[in-house]
Amino acid sequence: MNSRPEQGRLDAATASGRPLRAVPPNPTPGEITALRAETQVAALGVHNWPSYGSVEWLRLDPQDARVYVATLEAAELHRRAEDERARVDWLMDNEPDVWWAEITDEARRETSRRVRAIGAMESAADVRARQARAGNRPPREVTATKGWPPIAIPGRPGWYRHLVNGQQVDLPTNRAQGNE
Repeated sequence: MNSRPEQGRLDAATASGRPLRAVPPNPTPGEITALRAETQVAALGVHNWPSYGSVEWLRLDPQDARVYVATLEAAELHRRAEDERARVDWLMDNEPDVWWAEITDEARRETSRRVRAIGAMESAADVRARQARAGNRPPREVTATKGWPPIAIPGRPGWYRHLVNGQQVDLPTNRAQGNE
């Protein structure tokens, strides 16, 4: 385990300037051990430590407090994972509909996201059909516009469309007489 998930991180409460959490009424054994772990980390004043089982952790002096904190963190993360497994098992045995909804929720969200993405994509057949339609359009008529230079007429080299006295006129040069 080389990287620690930030959410699973023990809370070094007093080290961050916050008071430690108070013991809740009727705490579960898990809440008690989490509070003990937080208290231990805060009491040792350790702010950073390598992941339990990493090469960096192995290289620490055995008397270094970071060895203990990393080990404590690993134990707490394991306890939380076991609690979650037990909770999911209980749901499976006692509330199968809730269990099924919970375990498939992430897959359902990802499937929905992918279906929306695929729906937004244009298929290759759609692209080919669009390109075929674009190729079948009639040519656009070129028109000269007042204040603009004459327009070269496609397919007739040397011929230009001019605007002469408000009328479209095709002439073999780009020199217009009476061009408006």
